[in-house]
Amino acid sequence: MNADTEPAAKPVAGKAIQRQKMPFKKYKPFQPIKLPDRTWPDQVITEAPRWCSVDLRDGNQALIEPMSPNEKLKIYNLLVELGFKEIEVGFPAASQTDFDFVRLIIEEDLIPSDVTIQVLCQAREELIEKTVEAIQGSQRAIFHLYNSTSTLQRRVVFRMDKEEVIKLAVVATELVKKYTSVLSDTAVTLEYSPESYTATEMEFAVEICAAVMEVWQPQVDDKVILNLPSTVEMATPNIYADQLEWFIRHLPQRDKAVISLHTHNDRGTGNAASELGLMAGAERIEGTLFGNGERTGNADIITLAMNLFSQGVDPCLYLSDMASIVAVAEECTKIPVHARHPYAGDLVFTAFSGSHQDAIRKGMRVVEKGEDALWEVPYLPIDPTDVGGSYRETVRVNSQSGKGGIAFVLENYYGVSLPRSLLLEFSPLVQKLSELDGGELSPKEIWDAFVKEFIEADGPYRLLDYQIKMNSDGREACHGRIKVADNTVDVNGEGSGPIDAFVDGLGLALNEPLNVVDYQEYALGKGKEAQAICILAITDDKENRYYGVGISQNTITAAFQSIIAAINRKWK
Repeated sequence: MNADTEPAAKPVAGKAIQRQKMPFKKYKPFQPIKLPDRTWPDQVITEAPRWCSVDLRDGNQALIEPMSPNEKLKIYNLLVELGFKEIEVGFPAASQTDFDFVRLIIEEDLIPSDVTIQVLCQAREELIEKTVEAIQGSQRAIFHLYNSTSTLQRRVVFRMDKEEVIKLAVVATELVKKYTSVLSDTAVTLEYSPESYTATEMEFAVEICAAVMEVWQPQVDDKVILNLPSTVEMATPNIYADQLEWFIRHLPQRDKAVISLHTHNDRGTGNAASELGLMAGAERIEGTLFGNGERTGNADIITLAMNLFSQGVDPCLYLSDMASIVAVAEECTKIPVHARHPYAGDLVFTAFSGSHQDAIRKGMRVVEKGEDALWEVPYLPIDPTDVGGSYRETVRVNSQSGKGGIAFVLENYYGVSLPRSLLLEFSPLVQKLSELDGGELSPKEIWDAFVKEFIEADGPYRLLDYQIKMNSDGREACHGRIKVADNTVDVNGEGSGPIDAFVDGLGLALNEPLNVVDYQEYALGKGKEAQAICILAITDDKENRYYGVGISQNTITAAFQSIIAAINRKWK
C-alpha cells in the first residue's frame, strides 16, 4: 500500500477498498495578514451600511437564461420598493440590452429622486465613452470603474507589472473625469474597484487606490467609493477583515473615501466576510437578493439585512412581505430560493422535531402574555410575522414530531388546548398515521384524526335528545334518550348539575358505575358562531380512564356528547 492510498474503514465483500487521497498538495494555504494589534474583533455593528444591489449586473450575468428587459424592470421596481438607494443597473458598454435598459429608466423617468443608479465599466476608453453616453440625463450616477490588480492576473492574464497596472487605472480615471465633465445635469461619483483585491498585495492595493484618488480629487463632502472585493473568496473571513483594517489604516486621505465591500461565496462564508468587513471599518456593501451571483454567489443582502434586524438594528430596507420578494426573484431569475434559506425559505421557521416544537409552544405562550416587549422564543430568532409569516407555520408534524407539535397545531389552527394526559394518548396515533403516510401531516389531517378518535368515536352509543329540569330541592333532573346499537334507552337521573344528572342516569341505564374526571370546557371562536368544546374523561370501576370530546353551540349538549364519545371509546 503506497502513501497516497488508505483502506476503507469497513471491508466490503471481505475486501478492503483502496481510496485515492485527495490531491491537496497542489494547493497552497493563504498567508495571513500581520496585524497583531487588530481592533475589529471588539467592534459591534450598530447601524446598517449603505446597500447597493448588483442583481441587475452580477446577478444577471450568473443566470443560465439572462433576464429579459421586462424581468429586469420587474426586479428593478422591486429593489426600489424595498428601499435600495443605490442600484447597479448594468454594464451598458458591454451589452446593448444593458445600454437600452439604462436609457429606458432614465428617459421614462423611472429613477426616484432618492435613488442613485450605478453602471459598471472596465478601464478602457471606448467602454468609458459608451458608459457616459448611457447615463446622460440621470440626476446622479455612480461610475464603477475596475481593473484587476492581483498578482496572479498581472502575471497570467495581463502580463503587466505594477507600474503598468497603476498607469492603466490612472489613465482610465482621467478618461472618466474627462468624459463625465460634460454631464452638466448629472452628479457623478467615482467608484473604483481593484478587482481581486484579496489576492493583491496590501501595499499595492493602497498604492493604486491612492493614485486613483489623486487623479479624481475627491472631497470630504464628495467622496470616492473604494470597493474592495473578494472577487474569489480565498481565505477565512477573519483574514478579509484583517486586510480591510490594514488597508484603512494605511490609506491616505481616508476621510475622502467610502470603503465598500463586494464579497463572493466560494468558501461559503461570503456573508460572514461582509459582516466582519463592516466591523473592520467598511461602510457600504454590494450584494444581491438571496446571494445570487457567479460561481457560488455574492453576499446575500436579504440575510445580512435580516441579521441586523434580529439584533435590534434598523436594516434600512423594507422586508415585511418576504413571500412576495421570493416570488419576484424566483420568477425573474428562474432560480428557486432554498426551503431552508435564512428568513425567506418555506421551512425556515418550521420545526418538525418534537423537542423543538415543545419549546416553541412554551415560548409562544410567554410572548402572548405580553409580559415583555422583547421577542424571545426558542429556535425562532425573529418573529415570523415581521416578514409576513405566521406563528401557525412554525410547527409542522411528521413522524419525527412529538406531542408539543400536535398540541401547537391544534391550539393555533383550531383553538383546542388538550390536557397533557389526552395529548399523551393522541400523540402515538398521530405518529402512526404519519409513518403510514410517509411524510408530513397537514393540520386538517391531524384534526380529522382527532375528530374521528375522540369526537365521532366509533361505538354503539349515540345521544338522541334530553331535557333538564330543576327539582324542588334545588337538584337538577335529566330525562333523555340514547341509542344503544338498534335499541333506544331512556336515561333518567338526578344530580347537582346537568352533567352529574346525566352521568347518574347513564349509570342506572347501563348498570355500570361511571365517574367524570379531568373536565374542561371553553369557547371556540367568538360571537354568534362561537361553539363550546367539552373535554372530559370517565373512569370505570377499575379506574381506567377514557377521554371523549364534544363540540356544540350548546354547552350542555357538548358535555353530553363528550360523555357518549368517552363511553364509545371505552367499548372499542
